[in-house]
Amino acid sequence: MAVLARTSAETLESAWQETPDRPAYDLVRPPEVGLAMVRARAGGTGTRFNLGEMTVSRCVVQVKGGAVGYAYVAGSDTRHAELAAVFDALLQDTARRPAIEIAVIAPLEQEIEAARAARRADSGPTKVEFFTMVRGDN
Repeated sequence: MAVLARTSAETLESAWQETPDRPAYDLVRPPEVGLAMVRARAGGTGTRFNLGEMTVSRCVVQVKGGAVGYAYVAGSDTRHAELAAVFDALLQDTARRPAIEIAVIAPLEQEIEAARAARRADSGPTKVEFFTMVRGDN
């Protein structure tokens, strides 16, 4: 689900168009946009606090004769949430899962990792090393 949520809607749309035997599905809960509270911890380990709200789209679908898929994605793209829910339902089908993982999930995961590596490479030269000098007590 993390891969489906982090992938762009356009990429998911093209993966959906390339999926053989695309099943029909019903919208159990049509795509809708709302807000979710984002919480954080001071320093990553401290007390939790409310950081702010973010826009989230959600959707629930049921593949004909199959599983129910759920999706929550950041942003207001309802089609993204719908497609992520459809792929979630398809991944629950033991017959379809291996093909979906190979044809859709693995390439998208590699694409996300490549983008992360590129961001790390771009920001690497700006890294600053801080150190503390201990003063003697003379």
